[in-house]
Amino acid sequence: MSIVQDIRTAFNRRDNALIQLIWLNVLVFAGLILLKFILKFSSAIGYYPLIISQFQISSAFPVLIRHPWTILTYAFTHEEFFHILFNMLNLYWFGQLVREYLGDRRLVSIYILGALAGAAVFLLTYNFVPAFQDGVGTPMVGASAAVTAIIVAGATLLPDYTFMLILIGPVKIKWIAAVVVLISLAGVNGGNPGGEIAHLGGALLGFVFIKQLQAGRDLGRPVQAVGNFFSNLTHRQPAMRVSTPRRAEPVAAASASGAKKPAPAGQPLQDEIDTILDKISRSGYESLSKEEKQKLFRASQQ
Repeated sequence: MSIVQDIRTAFNRRDNALIQLIWLNVLVFAGLILLKFILKFSSAIGYYPLIISQFQISSAFPVLIRHPWTILTYAFTHEEFFHILFNMLNLYWFGQLVREYLGDRRLVSIYILGALAGAAVFLLTYNFVPAFQDGVGTPMVGASAAVTAIIVAGATLLPDYTFMLILIGPVKIKWIAAVVVLISLAGVNGGNPGGEIAHLGGALLGFVFIKQLQAGRDLGRPVQAVGNFFSNLTHRQPAMRVSTPRRAEPVAAASASGAKKPAPAGQPLQDEIDTILDKISRSGYESLSKEEKQKLFRASQQ
């Protein structure tokens, strides 16, 4: 199977959000490397700053107004290998935990909202805190704010969950998250204050998201609504109506417990069909497994 087919398969699956997030980051990273290589050999490297400015967020509001999409695209953009490596490793490790307990949609919601929160704190700090104002605008790229949101969300949800760290051993996730936040606080005085400030915005979002979720409020609903809208555009399926004929049955066919008469061999039960149709109404036809699609097809042939 080719790489292109692997990528297509990964994005066609509806229950594969974590891998899709990683793929998006890797594809942007690879694309920028390839583009930079081509520009270098064609003596047009001077165009690269113009291209990367379409992805990175700038603290200068005039620049941001001309490139509003960068408030999100920066969180999928990396230029250095170790930057993307550590971000994607952390996204995979901690994203698996969040995905297992909260599902794909909330994982994506935390990632997107963490990126937006990081961008908001970055912009506010560089425009309203005198110590950070530079008058020209500071650019920022990287998924760190979004990943930090996922780390802190996992620690808030399951503070005593234990990770096995190389050379250290078992460590509870709450201590890992605490160290991540402390490193970000210390890094504000370092060479990448903008990135570290964005990390803190992501961390705050991850904490608030879980606390609100535990209180019965899902902050990710707007993100999920937007995702559903675009998903319906790209996965539109023809309406399918399944009807199964009702047959008169003797009263004696039912047991004393009220059990329904089993369906003919090889045919799915009506309860199964109802469950599958409910799943389609919630998540779309593409969310069905291969077995569910086969059951739906067999029922439509009755």
